[in-house]
Amino acid sequence: MIGKLFRRSASQDEAQKPEKAPRAKRDMSAKGAASAMDKSASTDKSRPRRRGGKRAKSGAGQGQSWSLDDFKVPQQKGKVRFHDLDLPLPLMHAIHDLGFQYCSPIQGRSLPHTLNGHDLVGKAQTGTGKTAAFLITIIDDLLKNPFEGERYAGEARALIIAPTRELVMQIADDAKALCKYTDLEIHTLVGGMDYQKQQRRLHERFVDILVATPGRLLDFAGNRDCYLDQVEILVIDEADRMLDMGFIPQVRRIVRQTPRKTHRQTMFFSATFTPEVDALVDQWTEDPVVVEIQPERVATDTVEQRVYLVASEEKYPLLYNILQSDEVDSLIVFANRRDQCRCLHEHLIAHGISAGLLSGEIAQNKRVRTLEDFKSGKTKVLVATDVAGRGIHIDGISHVVNFTLPEEPEDYVHRIGRTGRAGKTGTSISFACEDDAMRLEPIEQLLGQKLKCEVPPEALLAAPPEVEVQRRSGDRDGRGGRRAGRSRPRR
Repeated sequence: MIGKLFRRSASQDEAQKPEKAPRAKRDMSAKGAASAMDKSASTDKSRPRRRGGKRAKSGAGQGQSWSLDDFKVPQQKGKVRFHDLDLPLPLMHAIHDLGFQYCSPIQGRSLPHTLNGHDLVGKAQTGTGKTAAFLITIIDDLLKNPFEGERYAGEARALIIAPTRELVMQIADDAKALCKYTDLEIHTLVGGMDYQKQQRRLHERFVDILVATPGRLLDFAGNRDCYLDQVEILVIDEADRMLDMGFIPQVRRIVRQTPRKTHRQTMFFSATFTPEVDALVDQWTEDPVVVEIQPERVATDTVEQRVYLVASEEKYPLLYNILQSDEVDSLIVFANRRDQCRCLHEHLIAHGISAGLLSGEIAQNKRVRTLEDFKSGKTKVLVATDVAGRGIHIDGISHVVNFTLPEEPEDYVHRIGRTGRAGKTGTSISFACEDDAMRLEPIEQLLGQKLKCEVPPEALLAAPPEVEVQRRSGDRDGRGGRRAGRSRPRR
């Protein structure tokens, strides 16, 4: 176990640095492990120890009434079963509950390596199962190598960095589902939510798996509420998105606070690999196994794609009338800017349509409630910027509407991937006006196919009822959207 093997001072590291080897093949006596941990613990007496309550357990003894006899999966040629990976029983129990039987391609190709401690570089699109791939690796390692000795509050054993709050929350939810029959503690650190609440939880309960956005993680580390020098497994998810959002300088600072790359396991995931991403791989991984999963098609066959050619002022009537269709169960409508989303949301609410708003300006606690309402069906429509394009995995979304075509072709693929999930079919409808037309060709080049463009039926362009739109303060001119029908100006 890396945590036991490498809890030494810097001078000892230089003198006794072992050759790189999978964690499962490393060995250390109990006496040596205890000595190493004692030395590590003595380096910082200011770290608060956990007081009261139970010490976190490995969970290996839980779920005794359940056995693999309750989870029979036949062997199939070309498929890897989770049974073939020697996973702990509590983890297999959770996998059974989630209904998984065979590994996805990225799981089947990466897990045999990562479960043996090798670093990994994975290239895979969203929805391919990469989240489960790194979570299974982490949970397997933490259960098979329970922490021994004295622990300190705020010391993470596994760290997952993701670019958006929504993705962090989704990863944490997946981790909780897989840790259902264990005592492993999962913590999230995201901006826009109560700092003291997150701080209090860190001080009260140990941190086995920490999922965080870069900025908030640095806040906690800088305030000495969180410590990264004992991290055994580091996961960097959506690396290309990190670059796009300007997070890499922050991620560099975070990685420097973790053990050196020879003393931790690192898993690095990205949908695309640029020279900049390749440079980060070289810096942060040690002899990684490279797994690249090419989708058979960039866009899934389960999504019907339509493009309606409309004038700008026809977009909202078109959206309103689409929502009146019995075929629409739940719908995400994407726009490029916050003000556009805000205006759309105001008009939908004015027309009596249950809708939630998800954009960067919305407080995190409200964003969480908005997502929960959408998942539960309390709201029918989610209006979102591309902050929701990645990291939202909700089954049963029947339609996605691109109110404005995205500026980056890859975002189109991520948007339409919100529907047609879990074996169901979905519909993507894009509105293309004179301002959007130039964005069609790059999308078609990425898809490798032409998109059929058509004029919408006349019935879908009928003017919606007149309503009075209540605007939020500070949005005096209503930029980014059209009035719903002949909406009356607010007095």
